[in-house]
Amino acid sequence: MPPDEPRNVDPSPAATAETVTAEQFRQTMALLPAAVNIVTSDGPGGRAGLTASAVCSVTDAPPTLLVCVNALRSTGDAFLANKALCVNTIGPEHEDLARLFGGRTPPEERFAAGDWRTGRSGAPVLTGALASFDCQVDEVKTVGTHHVLFCRVLEVAALPGGQASVYFARRFHALTP
Repeated sequence: MPPDEPRNVDPSPAATAETVTAEQFRQTMALLPAAVNIVTSDGPGGRAGLTASAVCSVTDAPPTLLVCVNALRSTGDAFLANKALCVNTIGPEHEDLARLFGGRTPPEERFAAGDWRTGRSGAPVLTGALASFDCQVDEVKTVGTHHVLFCRVLEVAALPGGQASVYFARRFHALTP
């Protein structure tokens, strides 16, 4: 069968649930290197932000990202209400800020650190981020404990040649071009 044709696969939820525990899944995901992003939002649901590695490209026509946010936290509700977000991909110079956004720090204290401007969507954009993707949330699907947001990119900013931060084995690592 050619590689681009769909395959008939039966991913039985029962088989997966019986063979992989949540702890096993988390331990193994810690070995999947991922870019470090500070994802921000503002609007009727309030200003919110978090550190996330669950971000990826969906398509370039139209430019769309997939962003996963925890539905069990108040930040998840804010992202849904605001229907806008900015994915700010960071480098080593913003690791302290990523830790701040990744913890239990109140939102007003998170945004007190860093230099922010408002993007076209209304979401905060981090000045000096390696890359920023200002987005409108077009579609949401809830899977388990997370909202999966499909986000149409309205504008981008980039600092070519900078270092990137990757999260791997529960630690930050710097990547140099």
